[in-house]
Amino acid sequence: MKTFERYVLSEILPFLAGGVAAVITLLLLAGLEGVIAPLLAKGADPLLVARLLALNVPEATATALPIALMFAVLLGLSRLAADSEIKSAVASGIPASRLFRPVLGLGAAVALLAFALGEGLVPRAQVEARAVQRQIVLDNPRVLGLGQNVVLRDTLNRAISVGEVRPGGELRDLRIVTMVEGALPSEVITAQAGRLRPGTNVLELRQGQRVTYQNGDPRPSTILSFERGELPLQDTGTDLGGQGQGSLARYDTLPVLWARVQTYRQQNISAPADFTALHQKFAGPLAALALAFFAVTLAVYSFRSGRDLGLVWALLLTFAYYATYSVFRVMGENGAVPGAVAAYAPDLIAVLAGLGLLWFMARR
Repeated sequence: MKTFERYVLSEILPFLAGGVAAVITLLLLAGLEGVIAPLLAKGADPLLVARLLALNVPEATATALPIALMFAVLLGLSRLAADSEIKSAVASGIPASRLFRPVLGLGAAVALLAFALGEGLVPRAQVEARAVQRQIVLDNPRVLGLGQNVVLRDTLNRAISVGEVRPGGELRDLRIVTMVEGALPSEVITAQAGRLRPGTNVLELRQGQRVTYQNGDPRPSTILSFERGELPLQDTGTDLGGQGQGSLARYDTLPVLWARVQTYRQQNISAPADFTALHQKFAGPLAALALAFFAVTLAVYSFRSGRDLGLVWALLLTFAYYATYSVFRVMGENGAVPGAVAAYAPDLIAVLAGLGLLWFMARR
């Protein structure tokens, strides 16, 4: 690597480190306000809450890397231009286009790092985070009131829906369903009330009814009423982060997600969250390259037009990309747009914007 490229990277890397730290801090602060503070207010163990917060750092880092890279490139090259260092390099025979080489090389490195995090550390951290969430709920069932559409799961893998979580951790309007694929439920258990036994994974039911069906017949085969009952749980199934069950697909590793998506395709099952998550496995890391290309193109354009981007524009463009990414992801997970469009659209917008700037400069 030549001296010029090393010098450019030496200007960008400190901003990249600062940008990653800033984005991670903002993401964690958002979680602190929306989830962590209510957890503590409801009496959750502070040590478990702190552990949950720490386990979200790998995902925040993977998300922050491409965004922070664009911020760092815009700010670093803007400083070089403001100090007339790019102008001096051009005067000494180094074309401004040489800025592309170190920046795109750094973008490729960041993309590989983001992909490695997404396939390695993030899934393991999220598995551990789910275990911590489960422990928080079992230690203090009151925190179930933070979520909506609470769904538990027993040791027979039956889904347990909860209609309402009342103060003190009392559960109301419970419904346990045993499903047979392609058929009506084979068993339905309902209970007016229930409660997680403190410190255990046992769900206590009160005033319930068990109805069984045979051979797809909609008429009940047996109907039994009970005053009390117990169900051991294998997982609380509760997302204390407020992310929703569908979006959890993005925490699966690529082989697991690919196999599930292939099964859905063969069975013509609509699962937009899974399809979006599969494409984001590649689109998320590739955002580093797309944003690096856009940022260096914009910096060269600003230099040639005699305009200084500065901190404000760097922050606005960074926020604009994150907002675009978030909107498309939500649209993809809800099936409003195809998964591929939701995942790659923000990257494509950045690349097209960069190409548009190159075309405009070529015509001047």
